Amino acid sequence: MPEQEAAALAMDSAPDSASSPKRRAALRRRAAISAGPSDAAPDMATSEREFQWTPEDFERIRALIHARAGIHLHSGKQAMAYSRVARRLRETGHKRFHDYLNWLERQDDDAEWQEFVNVLTTNLTAFFREPHHFEVFAAWLAQHPEGPWRVWSCAASTGEEPYSIVMTAIETLGAHQAARFRLVASDIDSRVLERAAQGVYRVDHLKGLSEERLHRFFLRGTEANAGLVRVRQSLQQAVEFLRINLIDEAWPFRQPLDVVFCRNVMIYFDPVTQRRVLERLHAAIRPGGLLFVGHAEHFSDARDLFVLRGKTVYERL
Repeated sequence: MPEQEAAALAMDSAPDSASSPKRRAALRRRAAISAGPSDAAPDMATSEREFQWTPEDFERIRALIHARAGIHLHSGKQAMAYSRVARRLRETGHKRFHDYLNWLERQDDDAEWQEFVNVLTTNLTAFFREPHHFEVFAAWLAQHPEGPWRVWSCAASTGEEPYSIVMTAIETLGAHQAARFRLVASDIDSRVLERAAQGVYRVDHLKGLSEERLHRFFLRGTEANAGLVRVRQSLQQAVEFLRINLIDEAWPFRQPLDVVFCRNVMIYFDPVTQRRVLERLHAAIRPGGLLFVGHAEHFSDARDLFVLRGKTVYERL
């Protein structure tokens, strides 16, 4: 509601004038007009938007991203959906969401669909995020020093998680033994996977790492590349980056997995999709294998599939 209208309502609602029935009715009509449709985003007035935006556009985006990636956008994500998908309108030259979405649904190849998914996914990560997970993983490696080790990082983002996993393997097994360690790292976002495979980061992005790890696992840039670091080849060679959609029918694994890092992914799925993905993870992981999940993810309804073995660490039954 505009500030001047709010002020007018406040003044008109003073005790000495609010007792009039006509006054109360007028105030209700004025408030209803000022409020507008109940499902409109209050912080994004239509006149302030670059592109035409309707509740129907948001519902279509919700349905399309859910069907394509399993992501559930709740009703409070209208502003986020508008700002992110608007990037695709600018890139493709469309003036209305309605027209862009119609065009998107007619696309036979995956190129624009992938861009649509890319803009709606969230990629927040860091090296050794939730460090207790890597302590548990190191202990597991120490118990299985001979391998083989079949490990999957299924939300690799820009690479911090998979490279942290490989660093943990090298530190635990030793460089010679860890030379046989291989990791599959995947994400649904093709652009972040490209960045992950490059393995280049700003120095200030690694501020949580010890000097020992910085020296052992990274190469510092010089001259034009000053302020940047690149992961050493020993880390890059241990990781196979793949684009995998968790709701796709086929995952590229022929042998049971020992460990899966599936962190901060399930929070974007609705309960039905969560259960379906957990059932598929259960089928992909060997009995006794480990599943690491995000700090906000709890699967008490999946006790028939996994049992909690530590803080956000599950064992496959």
